[in-house]
Amino acid sequence: MSKLFIVGIGPGNYENMTVRADRALAEAEVIIGYHVYVDLLRGRWPDKEYLTTPMTKETERCRMALDEAKNSKQVALVCSGDSGVYGMAGLVLELRGEDTEPEVEVIPGLSACISGAALLGAPLTHDFAVISLSDRLTEWELIEKRLASAADADLSIVLYNPASHGRPDHLKKACEILLKTLPEDRPCAVARNIGREGEERFFMTLAELRDFPADMFCTVFIGNAHTRMIGGNMVTPRGYRNV
Repeated sequence: MSKLFIVGIGPGNYENMTVRADRALAEAEVIIGYHVYVDLLRGRWPDKEYLTTPMTKETERCRMALDEAKNSKQVALVCSGDSGVYGMAGLVLELRGEDTEPEVEVIPGLSACISGAALLGAPLTHDFAVISLSDRLTEWELIEKRLASAADADLSIVLYNPASHGRPDHLKKACEILLKTLPEDRPCAVARNIGREGEERFFMTLAELRDFPADMFCTVFIGNAHTRMIGGNMVTPRGYRNV
């Protein structure tokens, strides 16, 4: 029976991929995804059939994966990070609806908030919120409300999609919203190219973050009131009483 695997590949390097993801990709006859993520896989699985769609063609990509699986093929639809965190799992299940075929298996992966946190130290040891700054699918007014609410709740905050060519000022605008509640010296950090060539980490204050030249390969971390730098790492204490 054909199956559609929806695979979170983490940052894209094999070392940060789960065993389940590796097995699904090995079993698949066809691997489908955004070309940037698919290109990360070709070296390890060179004999697969690869199909890609450009950015903003997520619905087309998911329909393609469902159609290929309906044609009795084993298919892997790949997502960076986790398949359900800003991934394709929800859209595939929506498009399949109440049908039971093809069989769909959702395979989780390391989301950028987790792999980025490990690169930076331990910034998410306590409660945190993940917010995307992309307003392509979410109205900016709602993003503003979520930013303000997370700041009011003193959550550590992770920002996905902080900037692009079409919205170069979104990170600056987000910082200005947060600065209405949070102090300028709040510890922040940026993880860039997590698990890939050119991996970097940057530490700064919230005031400095406002002017950071972020791009789509960056994940931004904003600490809570207890976050501090320890030994060159960003750390948010859990609050264990024996410390």
